[in-house]
Amino acid sequence: MNQTDQLIIRQAREHNLKGIDISIPKGRIVAFTGVSGSGKSSLVFNTIAAESQRQLQDLFPLYIRNRMAYQPKPDVDSIENLTTAIVVDQRPFHGDSRSTVGTMTELSPMLRMLFSRCASHSAGMSNCYSAHDPAGMCPHCNGAGKTVQFAMDKVLDTSKSLNEGAILLPGFQIGTYQWQMYANSGLFDNDKPLAAYTDKEWDDFLHAAGNIVEIKNTTGKVWDSSYNLTYEGLEKRIIRLYLKKSLSTMSKLNLQIIRDFTTQQPCPYCQGTGLNEKALQSTILGKTIWDIGEMEIAALIPLLLQFRQHDGQAIIQRIVAVLQDMDRVGLGYLHLNRQTVTLSGGEVQRLKIIRHLGSSLIGVTYIFDEPSTGLHAKDLERLRRLLTGLRDRGNSVFIVEHNSSIIEGADQVIELGPKAGKAGGQVIFQGTVQELCHSATPTGQWLHQTVMLKQHVRAVRDTITLHHCNANNLKDVSVTIPKNTLTVISGVSGSGKSSLAKYEIPKAVPEAVYISQSAMGLSSRSTPATYSGVWDMIRKAFAKENGVSPALFSFNSQGACPVCKGKGVIEVEMSFMDPVVRVCEACNGKKYNDEALSYTYHGKTIAQVLQMTVSEGMEFFKDTPIRRKLRPLAEVGLSYLTLGQTTATLSGGECQRLKLAARLHEKNQFYIMDEPSAGLHGQDVAVLLGLLNQLVDNGNTVLAVEHNFDIISQADWIIDMGPDGGTTGGHVVYQGRLQGLLQCPSSYTAAYLAKKCNKGKHGR
Repeated sequence: MNQTDQLIIRQAREHNLKGIDISIPKGRIVAFTGVSGSGKSSLVFNTIAAESQRQLQDLFPLYIRNRMAYQPKPDVDSIENLTTAIVVDQRPFHGDSRSTVGTMTELSPMLRMLFSRCASHSAGMSNCYSAHDPAGMCPHCNGAGKTVQFAMDKVLDTSKSLNEGAILLPGFQIGTYQWQMYANSGLFDNDKPLAAYTDKEWDDFLHAAGNIVEIKNTTGKVWDSSYNLTYEGLEKRIIRLYLKKSLSTMSKLNLQIIRDFTTQQPCPYCQGTGLNEKALQSTILGKTIWDIGEMEIAALIPLLLQFRQHDGQAIIQRIVAVLQDMDRVGLGYLHLNRQTVTLSGGEVQRLKIIRHLGSSLIGVTYIFDEPSTGLHAKDLERLRRLLTGLRDRGNSVFIVEHNSSIIEGADQVIELGPKAGKAGGQVIFQGTVQELCHSATPTGQWLHQTVMLKQHVRAVRDTITLHHCNANNLKDVSVTIPKNTLTVISGVSGSGKSSLAKYEIPKAVPEAVYISQSAMGLSSRSTPATYSGVWDMIRKAFAKENGVSPALFSFNSQGACPVCKGKGVIEVEMSFMDPVVRVCEACNGKKYNDEALSYTYHGKTIAQVLQMTVSEGMEFFKDTPIRRKLRPLAEVGLSYLTLGQTTATLSGGECQRLKLAARLHEKNQFYIMDEPSAGLHGQDVAVLLGLLNQLVDNGNTVLAVEHNFDIISQADWIIDMGPDGGTTGGHVVYQGRLQGLLQCPSSYTAAYLAKKCNKGKHGR
């Protein structure tokens, strides 16, 4: 192979990489694997992709670079023969509540253009078909498609009087100025239960206006002891305060009030479409633009192929081409009106892939982050063909992957390890899949293992039964879930698994704990140490050792670096662009001031403790309660994380396990987990299985939505959804013991599970 046909990397040291020297073939499918935290992403994303994007950015004129996000140089001596890298990751699509599959794929503007040119009873220009534009939006709901109203049965406890706290809304507690508006109005008997109010009193309470009410100062602050307010009925007041203001300007408390105390209904004027009457009178092939957006992709393609008007043929061809690509990557069950916030990480990633399928670019390096995520085994062969097609057009395809089926389709495999964190960061294998299968690496050993069905399943003693489940595409199904067992919901993409687990089961089991892969929802200063609750204990240990305040060891308080304010980095905001981020030169990224760093605990500064991994922290604090607090993090397989790592940098699987660690030793809980194996190496899945079984043995019920056969094969009970996705899904194909699933001819899961059990991974 010619040297220019290889990507040559010298001394890559980013994150935990140990000065890697490697040559990677170009124009091939290369899979990067290894245990979780071994350094795969550090090499592929933080080194190769980052340097490609940095060098590409350097080609732009200075006045353009000044308006782009700063790209620091990765910690690597050199990378030769680098090509343009296109990263297709699983990061969520940052759209608002009106963002849809149609807007993300840019099909919505094409459809609006088609309607403006070719629809019967045309509404006018393309913006006349947009619910986001005044020319096309419903005037009653402003294009939202729904109306939001306060649920007064949640706002008020009518069995109580004003003096007993009948108003339940936060901020209206007894004694507050909001409460005084009604209690001091003179319109009501404050000891009379609201249920006993006359019609006149109810109308005054909810809708009256105009009277002047004296409000007394009860805050303790020094200002006038009383002031006057104009009376405003409760319903009118809360609508004005909460529903007539922009959500973007609201506090978290007010947003929570809207979530907890309101109900949403489809707008009665536009029937939930968000469009005005004129836009809804236009049709193509007998369908309005809303009707077309509601059709599944697989059904929409043949409909649009019937379109014959000459003026719209070019637009139709472009639309159908994108729709066919969506169907090819297994998204034929989606519809264009589907909100992007409801999509899984795997679905978002496949939608991103579609943007590149029609490109004629060659010599590009496509970098994929676990493209198998969210895909059933039935869909994996389609994905493999897609990746092969990108390669055969003359591109390099680099994949960070754990799925054995996708790894098998690679021309070469590079494994990093041997372990995670500081014990990883080395190339421990490079070669073909066949050579990997005969190696002694963690991946090689895992590929040798055969999928075996669980032989000793737990007995069913008590069950939870759900009837008439109809969320999304569910077809009025009933399911039974045994308590104190490990239950798996399986099925192809779009079959109704998440609809059942995320929407229906929590209705029947309100106390259920739903553990998703979503971000932690905490501030940028959140770390595994703060999330696990161990951070306060560490700061107190430092304070006791040195006879100073614990606040001195907080990078959010007295100990913060005065320059970066405890962030460790300096962010320079750029109008309309990502901020420029660089390591703080005053503290070198340590987050602390000199005084805080002058104190030590057993020879280590507070900044050095933050750099410890969980396993190192357990050893360092081995004779203290801190060790016991850290143990759950190690038990869920996160021993390689550093105590000070920002939770915003964690993967979906890591976030899920961190959430689980906080509940690991609880009992009598019902856990619902969304693909807990996502992002895990095969050896880590074995650890996860031990964890799930430990939860059940502790007296809990665990239900997991899964595609991974290593998990499925060890379930006590299985609910298989399908048979296909979208409108052809939503049925319970099978529920019961695994042995019975293998006898179910209509189950795709059964067919692929049988292949795994009969063939075994060693035969590949």
